[in-house]
Amino acid sequence: MAIGFVLITTEPGQEKFVRGRLEEIDLVTAGWMLFGEYDLIARVQADDEYDLTRCIVEEIRPMAGIVDTKTLIGAEI
Repeated sequence: MAIGFVLITTEPGQEKFVRGRLEEIDLVTAGWMLFGEYDLIARVQADDEYDLTRCIVEEIRPMAGIVDTKTLIGAEI
C-alpha cells in the first residue's frame, strides 16, 4: 500500500472549491483545511506507488484553483 500527503496552495478564495473537488477523487481518503503556509492537505492512498503518483500528477496537480503542491510520500522501512 502507498500513502502520500499533498500540501496544497490555492488561489485566494478557492479553498472550499478545491476541497470539494478533492473529495470527488477516489484515492483521496481524507482532507483538511490548514492555516499557515499551505491552504489544504490531502491524504492519498493507493495499492501501489504507480497509482498514487498517477492520481497526484494527473488528477490533483492540474486541478483548477491550485497554485502549487508539495507531496510527501510515506516510506515503508
